[in-house]
Amino acid sequence: MNASHTARERVRAELIREITETAQRHLAAKGAAQLSLRAVAEEMGMVSSAIYRYFPSKDDLLTALIIDGYNAIGAAVEKAEAACPGEDYVGRWLAACRAVRTWALAHPHEYALVYGSPVPGYQAPEQTIEPASRAAAVFGKIIGDAYRAGASAQAEPGVGLPPAPVPPESFAPDAARLREAILDGVPDHIAAAALVAWSGLFGLVSFELFGQFENVVTDRAAFFDHAAASLGRLAGLSA
Repeated sequence: MNASHTARERVRAELIREITETAQRHLAAKGAAQLSLRAVAEEMGMVSSAIYRYFPSKDDLLTALIIDGYNAIGAAVEKAEAACPGEDYVGRWLAACRAVRTWALAHPHEYALVYGSPVPGYQAPEQTIEPASRAAAVFGKIIGDAYRAGASAQAEPGVGLPPAPVPPESFAPDAARLREAILDGVPDHIAAAALVAWSGLFGLVSFELFGQFENVVTDRAAFFDHAAASLGRLAGLSA
């Protein structure tokens, strides 16, 4: 690769970075539905036709922002979990949960883009799947590690604290897909409990971020830790 080609790649990468950063500001001001390539180009002092060389459509720009968001929250969760001892399954779970909340509170508009209401008319392409799986993979590994180590309080359905209900038979194909993706080797009832805990975590974060805890919860950080620990117990992680 010659030096001029490398320089062009650096310039392109820098322009893409500037475009996405400008788009994030527009996202915060107007929301995803009102995001405009033309408005982004105008703020950057570019002619509108020039921006289409980097993002041919608004959907392409949204996809880039969504991938950036998923990768950022995934990296935060990975870093937090990796800082805990491997055998401390509860600690790993709580650290990962707190990382989701911390990132969401620091980046509310990016969180809303990836975990909020769908953008009208936008269909996420396949290239968003892998970034979207990063955080989920961490939680799946924690639960799977605990089960394989014999440390899960939900090793058998109908036992544990709280008892794990037996999932419906119709969930079996879903559990198989979850095992293949992020929950290697766990039985159906733990896969179901993990999914409930995962969705509960993001429900908690969304409630706080979008104002549903106003006049309900005062110390939200303390309540979040309590709720996250409860969700971990549901998935079989108990001290």
